[in-house]
Amino acid sequence: MSATEYTTIDLLRHGACEGGEIFRGHIDVPLNEQGWLQMRQSLEFIGKPWPWERIISSPLERCRAFSNKLAIEATIPWREEPAFKEMSFGDWDGQPIDHIWRTYKEEANRFATDPAMTSPPNGESLGELQKRVLTGWHDMIEQYQGKHLLSIQHGGTIRVILAYILDMPLNSVGRLHLPYAGLCRIRVYPDNKKSPTLLFHNPLEA
Repeated sequence: MSATEYTTIDLLRHGACEGGEIFRGHIDVPLNEQGWLQMRQSLEFIGKPWPWERIISSPLERCRAFSNKLAIEATIPWREEPAFKEMSFGDWDGQPIDHIWRTYKEEANRFATDPAMTSPPNGESLGELQKRVLTGWHDMIEQYQGKHLLSIQHGGTIRVILAYILDMPLNSVGRLHLPYAGLCRIRVYPDNKKSPTLLFHNPLEA
């Protein structure tokens, strides 16, 4: 690889899911019909022929199913990356959000105020999530240097990657608007002399 080559990563959040307004972490729920459509519409922005040389997906069904279907359709190699699973909400996982706020108001408020250091019961903090996700991120960059990748992930995992790229405090990641099927592109340079660069973020809402 020459010194001028760089790695390009398109991050795509999964679309809308079955299950309603819940803490959707490690719970394995599928996309709904709207979610499939949202992801297709986001990829229309990139356009064919698809530029990706690899697809790397969270192993959870709401990312995995679309990744598998796209990989077959586009004949692009793909794999699952366990480090890109969504944040674990522990005892709250799968529970309606309004129920948790009514029943555990103090704990929920503490988590909302300082998610970088605070976790739901038996779950992860944002700090723990970021450490896990960045391990997978750096491994992916090292393995596929100079390639154009599509990584299909979650709202939480993409936000902590963006916080790393933009040098943001973790407690501020909620300010990053990332809708279902939100799309962004990051460029990573090979020599570590340049910082990773966010090329675009939510282009369909610009």
